[in-house]
Amino acid sequence: MKEIDNILTRNSPLQLCEPYPSDQQMDIIYKAALRAPDHAWLRPSRFLQVTGDGLDKLSKIFYQYAKENMGDISEDKLIKYKKAPFRAPMIIILITNVTNHPSVPEHEQMFSTAAAAQNILLALHAFKFGGIWRTGKFAMNKDIEKSLGLASNQKILGFLYVGTPCGKVKKIPEIKTDDFVSKLQ
Repeated sequence: MKEIDNILTRNSPLQLCEPYPSDQQMDIIYKAALRAPDHAWLRPSRFLQVTGDGLDKLSKIFYQYAKENMGDISEDKLIKYKKAPFRAPMIIILITNVTNHPSVPEHEQMFSTAAAAQNILLALHAFKFGGIWRTGKFAMNKDIEKSLGLASNQKILGFLYVGTPCGKVKKIPEIKTDDFVSKLQ
């Protein structure tokens, strides 16, 4: 696949199944992630890879948080949150390790992790895997961060669900750039 085609054909699959990338593939994928722009070489991106029993642990964390913090939540909604980690065989939790820096504000460090996430999605696609980036109630959530043992300066930007695309293939519409680009000349 040509490099530009990898970018132009990437999408978020509707469904992800086994297998997920091997350890060797993940090492390359993480190296690609760490090539993201990074002001002052702070290296703010961290990744918590969740598979197997880890998905069960994450399920319990989501369920417990929802039960204790979401008021009059229905049992159906609780079950939905409990099942959420099992939408894919692997989850990569995107974490920004925020450093107090005189010229690199927190939001720039978070942008670096977001760019790293995009690199992960592109690298997954290059290896014929898929990824879905989810945020929701469990991202940027101090209680979830604490439950996962993160330090107080670490923030969850989101969750990348990872696996092999399966099921129905989502059609990607052609995008006309004129609808999104203006020029100052």
